Amino acid sequence: MDETEVESSEGMVNDVETWQETCRKILAKERIGLDDMTELEHVDDHTIAENLRIRLLEEQIYTCIGRVLIAVNPFKKLDIYDRSMIQCEDTDTEQDSGVDLPPHIYALTDNMYRNMMIERESQCVIISGESGAGKTISAKYIMSYLSEIASGGTQKIEEIKNIIIQSNPLLEAFGNAKTLRNNNSSRFGKFVEILFNMSGQPDGGKISNFLLEKSRVVSQNPGERNYHVFYQLLRGCSEDQKETLGLQESDPAEYYYLNRTGGVYDVPDADDTEEFQATLNAMSVVGLSLERQKNVLGVISAILHLGNIQFVEDNNVAEVENPTDEDLIVPAQLLGVDKDALKEKLVSRLMEARWGGKVDIMMMTLNSEQANISRDALAKALYAQLFDFLVTVINSAMHKDRIELCIGVLDIYGFEIFETNGFEQFCINFVNEKLQQIFVELTLKSEQEEYLEEGITWTPVKFFNNKLVCDLIESKIPPGIMSVLDDVCFTVHASEGSGRTLMEKLKAVVGSESTYSRYFRGLSTHFEIHHYAGKVHYEATHFCEKNKDSLFDDIVQLMQSSQNEFIQNLFSDMPTSSGRRGRGSTGSSKIKSQCQTLIDRIMACTPHYVRCLKPSETKEPLDWHDHRILPQISYLGLRENIDVRRAGFAFRRVFDKVIDRYDAILPKDVLDHVSGDKKSTCEAIMETAQFSPEIWRIGKTKVFMKESDMITKLEHLRSDALYWFAVKIQSGVRGFLARQYCRKLRERLRGNPFDPVLCCGDVLN
Repeated sequence: MDETEVESSEGMVNDVETWQETCRKILAKERIGLDDMTELEHVDDHTIAENLRIRLLEEQIYTCIGRVLIAVNPFKKLDIYDRSMIQCEDTDTEQDSGVDLPPHIYALTDNMYRNMMIERESQCVIISGESGAGKTISAKYIMSYLSEIASGGTQKIEEIKNIIIQSNPLLEAFGNAKTLRNNNSSRFGKFVEILFNMSGQPDGGKISNFLLEKSRVVSQNPGERNYHVFYQLLRGCSEDQKETLGLQESDPAEYYYLNRTGGVYDVPDADDTEEFQATLNAMSVVGLSLERQKNVLGVISAILHLGNIQFVEDNNVAEVENPTDEDLIVPAQLLGVDKDALKEKLVSRLMEARWGGKVDIMMMTLNSEQANISRDALAKALYAQLFDFLVTVINSAMHKDRIELCIGVLDIYGFEIFETNGFEQFCINFVNEKLQQIFVELTLKSEQEEYLEEGITWTPVKFFNNKLVCDLIESKIPPGIMSVLDDVCFTVHASEGSGRTLMEKLKAVVGSESTYSRYFRGLSTHFEIHHYAGKVHYEATHFCEKNKDSLFDDIVQLMQSSQNEFIQNLFSDMPTSSGRRGRGSTGSSKIKSQCQTLIDRIMACTPHYVRCLKPSETKEPLDWHDHRILPQISYLGLRENIDVRRAGFAFRRVFDKVIDRYDAILPKDVLDHVSGDKKSTCEAIMETAQFSPEIWRIGKTKVFMKESDMITKLEHLRSDALYWFAVKIQSGVRGFLARQYCRKLRERLRGNPFDPVLCCGDVLN
């Protein structure tokens, strides 16, 4: 079911061996192709693809470009994630950092952890790639490793580790679904921050979620499923639970929200019944009581029944088709509201009419189409509020007042291009565009700029900078697509015709801006953006409706007045129009704000990258299609990344950190000679380590190093130096104590030279 290989039921953690020790098993295998593609003789997209292909066929799915890890999805279970490969019995940062080992997700994670401990700086990993490329499983392996990397600890630390692990199946149940391209696709983005104390033990955490695909709750594309939890509930709950939740039917085909487009009810290699028990267990681990679990499952059941409420229309006025039906009674009971009140709010709404300073309240009836929209809006709001509640519960269980050290793991939707692309794909692709911009800025653009600033001789490498595409989407001046979209939403209140109005404005405002002309094309009912991953056509018809994403005030107030305290709390913070000031918030403004917050968090850390590749659409083990892999290699910029890494210096440290960490390796006479001159001290450290001059440079404020094993060698030299310092100190202390003892002994012998105890006993003792 997972994107890559399915982990064993026993889990992935044991305390038998360190990752470094177990890697010898992998090292024993014949190495195919090149581990590090900076060593390729000739670099182009085809040679990169061929190296990745021959390695995949031998089940060597990890390759690197310097410190960037490339992971090719094998679509099969591999034996390279044995439980013994995680547990590090010794987390002493003086050990090898693992950089000289074969590329592996655990080696990258081990590197992050050790960098955090050595540099005392927070780290993060950005996992990117298409849907189905293996991002979610990569994130799970990283979090499993981090939660187990520090052995021992208090009971609280062990609880935190367990919560970190169990948050995965819980959020997957509620946030993942089968799509055409991926059987376990994450339909939300999450940034998981694992917090560590200064001893390197995980003692807290925080999850930030964004971009939940709410529309999936009420409608899916043909061949896809709703969120996993709906099927888990129907197939896994007991008879008592079914009675409590009003689930008379356990067949997914009986529920409109699960069969709206024909219905796909099963996922290969997944057991919904078994996974429901895993979901319940995860809820218990994160601190949800049995009563709260019942509340959570009650919302899921209520949504299923809401979807089955159908409407008939008479003279353009909608009515519930069968007001005595269980599908109206059950959700009303589960939501703690009167069934007649629920029925009324689904087929009508109150509107405020303002005339000067006067406000009139009018009842407006809805037609069947509007009633369906109202029903679906309630179902989506219930699910979104429930999902946020679960994240809040997990965060409360992992809460830590003060952040000392942190490793963040970003797992988000991959870039999406479908036959029909709507507002959801627009938001997803915008976030991916921003993440690509970060990668470009940090690994290609800023790296080259830093060489120039530091006075390092450098031949520039050309690359595609997607900043203009980001500006096209999010800029305020000149107005980008989101600005125009928000403006149309606030000025055009009717849904009908809003898509046409949006396209007219986009062509007039965005299409006329010369800055954007290379990346934007407006047509009659859709527009095209030239993203870093290719051209995407977006159908504009429902953009305004989805951007507003509004739930009628009547329904919000009904939920806030629920007799069920749980439902009340879910909606307590949801504002109504009467409580809002100004224009209010839209879907695009929310995602732009969330995206900026995410980027700020990432930029405060030292970033690492996992670039996931999907070799085919067949989901067959070790299947490879050049026509699928080559575009990914191109738009991920792997060739440019190799050029920059091969020509440049991948590892750099400011003078102060190099001196603080490694001046212990300098002989005393050398240290005395360079004392006070930071640049000379750093040069002396590099020369003492006997590095070839061509693999390091001294800049104005930093030391630049080409090869990863240079750090390893420096750490070895430092460990040796500290060992001999300790030996000398111990020798000096022993000598001092011996001299003291002898002096006291002589003094006592002078007083009684014939005492046999003094002569023999003390000495022997």
